[in-house]
Amino acid sequence: MRLEDEIKQRKFPNELEKALVNVLFTSNHFYSVNLKRFKNYGLSPEQYNVLRILRGSHPNCMRLSDISERMLDRNSNATRLVEKLRLKNLITRESCPSDRRQVDISITEKGLEVLSQIDIESLEWFEANKNLTKEEAETLNFLLDKMRG
Repeated sequence: MRLEDEIKQRKFPNELEKALVNVLFTSNHFYSVNLKRFKNYGLSPEQYNVLRILRGSHPNCMRLSDISERMLDRNSNATRLVEKLRLKNLITRESCPSDRRQVDISITEKGLEVLSQIDIESLEWFEANKNLTKEEAETLNFLLDKMRG
């Protein structure tokens, strides 16, 4: 469906403004979809992002600042997200033996299992949503990278 129909706006001043609004609208669409998908696992999209970051460094630990730098939404409160994940036994937080001020954060086996379950569901979801060819996806990625400068 066209953006104009989705947001009930007849016309945009120019194509660039339409593209920017379209990126925001589409981002919100996928955020809502993921909110529903991850709710089945008791996770928010931001918590899922933290788990994926930790899985990427597994078996090595990470510091909170390193996690924050890699997050998709850099405005998220990483401290709060990490604590919620710790309470669910999906990650651990331990004082670093060599520097007591540093906290080492790592994903648990339970966290890895949850991500594995989501990965299976994600493959099915990606297959069902193949609206772009590989070449179109490459072009879209190039243009989005270009828009961010």
